Amino acid sequence: MTETTILTEISDGIMTVTLNRPAKLNAYTQQMGRELVAAFRQADADDEVRVVIVTGAGRAFCAGADMTADSGFFAKDGESSDPSPDDRFVTRIFECLKPVIAAINGPAVGVGITLALPMDIRIASEGTRFGFVFTRRGLVPEAGSAWFLPRIVGLSQALRWVYACAMVNADEALKAGLISEVVPPEQLLARATAIAREIADNTSPVATALSRQLMWRASAADHPDAALAVDATLNRALATSPEAKEGIAAFLEKRKPKFPGRPSRDLPPPYPWW
Repeated sequence: MTETTILTEISDGIMTVTLNRPAKLNAYTQQMGRELVAAFRQADADDEVRVVIVTGAGRAFCAGADMTADSGFFAKDGESSDPSPDDRFVTRIFECLKPVIAAINGPAVGVGITLALPMDIRIASEGTRFGFVFTRRGLVPEAGSAWFLPRIVGLSQALRWVYACAMVNADEALKAGLISEVVPPEQLLARATAIAREIADNTSPVATALSRQLMWRASAADHPDAALAVDATLNRALATSPEAKEGIAAFLEKRKPKFPGRPSRDLPPPYPWW
């Protein structure tokens, strides 16, 4: 029986997804990609999940693609290794209805860093290094990173890292905006959980799901009108919803909100607008 390559745990509204091939530094395989897709589909289907945290087992986050013969990463001659759009982990993460936090606990190289790019918040432990080594392997940046990376760190910085096949330390990654925090290794998951709790305890799950898609998709538009048209439509739909009524009541009554909405059933008719 094939062992799973990730572990999932749900606790108090937070799903933790752990890349679980520690003996291989969590090197990526096609099986891992399929299991990530399944995990994020589960997160979307389960309204009790408010936030997803992704981390790695052992001393690495993900050391890149497993290039051994049985990893399934590269196709054999005459075969295709490219999954359908619905089976690509990067698409599934990008389209997730829940905020996603990458708790990067060690080396993140090649696909090990590009799989974290469609996640919303990336924090890293001290000493972590990030490797953009594609051209050194005779490859180009994969997993949609040519779309994500320039939006996160800017085109010039992205090109510099890719051209140089750079190994970037945590301080440089923080300065460039690739990650938002650097914390001691023993505090990494606690810090990720604290960020997740702030989201889960205080925000509308419906409004958060819509905001995630609005921010990602509008940031790629070539004019603010694209965002203006959508946010106005969404807010008209939300204004009379139980979510907005509860949010306003909680504010006036100076208490924590108890939002009734569920992303699996309560996203308003303008969604999806693309």
